[in-house]
Amino acid sequence: MSNILFICGKARKRSPTAAAVAEQLGLHSDFAGLSTDADERVTPEHLAWADTIAVMEKAQLSRLKRQMAAQLKGKRLVCLDIPDTYDFMQPELVDLFQSRLQRILR
Repeated sequence: MSNILFICGKARKRSPTAAAVAEQLGLHSDFAGLSTDADERVTPEHLAWADTIAVMEKAQLSRLKRQMAAQLKGKRLVCLDIPDTYDFMQPELVDLFQSRLQRILR
């Protein structure tokens, strides 16, 4: 089974929700954020652990590539296109992740 790392800005709403939804489906997952004030800031160790890295927005994908390009070699990168308009575990966000996880599981 592969390891999926979910990344958003501050690791407070979207990426922790995504990791929780993935775990409920029996997937190995973790989460982190790109911002300097993220609750769980992304590290090279996060990236080394992950087989697949799923970001919430295209801008975050670009930022991740700029900041940590060397650690992304050989990793599968996916953009889920989920805006920062939801609260942690908001039912609509959970539903959205459940449908978007199909992008990761292919």
